[in-house]
Amino acid sequence: MGPPHVQEVPAVTTTPQAVRRASPRTRRPATPVAPDPTAGLLPQTEPVRLLAPDGTPLPPRADLPEPPAGVLREMYRRMVVGRRFDAQATALTKQGRLAVYPSSRGQEACQVGAVLALRDDDWVFPTYRESMALTARGIDPVEVLTLLRGDGHCGYDPTVVRTAPQCTPLATQCVHAAGLAYGESYQGRDTVALAFIGDGATSEGDFHEGLNFAAVFKAPVVYFVQNNKYAISVPLSRQTAAPSLAYKGVGYGVPSEQVDGNDPVAVLAVLSRAVAHARAGHGPYLVEAHTYRMEAHTNADDASRYRDPDEVEAWRDRDPVARLEAYLRGRGELDDAAVAEVAAEAERYAADLRERMNAQPVVDPLSLFDHVFAEPTPQLVEQREMVRAELAADAEGGA
Repeated sequence: MGPPHVQEVPAVTTTPQAVRRASPRTRRPATPVAPDPTAGLLPQTEPVRLLAPDGTPLPPRADLPEPPAGVLREMYRRMVVGRRFDAQATALTKQGRLAVYPSSRGQEACQVGAVLALRDDDWVFPTYRESMALTARGIDPVEVLTLLRGDGHCGYDPTVVRTAPQCTPLATQCVHAAGLAYGESYQGRDTVALAFIGDGATSEGDFHEGLNFAAVFKAPVVYFVQNNKYAISVPLSRQTAAPSLAYKGVGYGVPSEQVDGNDPVAVLAVLSRAVAHARAGHGPYLVEAHTYRMEAHTNADDASRYRDPDEVEAWRDRDPVARLEAYLRGRGELDDAAVAEVAAEAERYAADLRERMNAQPVVDPLSLFDHVFAEPTPQLVEQREMVRAELAADAEGGA
């Protein structure tokens, strides 16, 4: 008898695909995809732009609805008046009426757009360069310039106009804005604080501390960086290696965006979204505007020592005022008569400022000690009495 018949068994394919097909019950669950920790935080790779430099509209965006025509006309008016104010204030420094003035010419879209994105009961935390923003907010220009003339710590009542004193130390207003915004939220109010920041201030510790505190406690504050490319004479390339300053928000869990700061429509649209985000209880928002100051850092600075004239001229072609005017004319929202009327208003505004600033202010030297502390310290009282005695002695000597 021969050997038993042995049936040949086909070789088993051992590829992973065959195993998965043959043994569905032993299939391992797919490894879950880890969530992207930067989702919703990173800015777009290019600044948001809704108008071309010549004022031609770009394709609309569903996520950034264009502000109403009436708001844009008002923005144009305030930008024109603001530019004329800025020129007049610069002239006042040359006449000795101001000790110093930091011009914001070229940054009109940022200065006015930030104000228009807020409600009257929101708070503004300005730097020393925001004089135009403060006048656009409706503060008396003479009161705005009181600090720069050296007449007082602050010419206006911050609690009345919901505007903090103009801040000269870099970035300290970032912490103040976070604290006030958190306090308002804690008390159940939907107030938003907006802090203006220069590009150089993002290198300061207070900027990072304010951003971190606001993120942790979901303070309704918008940090608005006007990146005008220079921290006095230090170019941006010597300040940061980040792709843009807007990327600094991701490390703190703060959503961020970058925008063409010379595009008035885009600036207002992006800031309006940021303010709405903060007001809805979602915490802080960081916006970086790419812009340029056409004048020197202040009247005491010689910008020609560190800026190429060709660079300045290239930015002159991106003028935000001309850009918005061209756009509104193209839409039929502005004509020659309307433009002339706004220009005339700006001239009247400058003339009134000039006349009132030419009046010699009456200043009480003892007011130097006011508003330093809610309750004066013993040292402050002693110093005030020393000054009072010296003034009395001078008065007696003069008599």
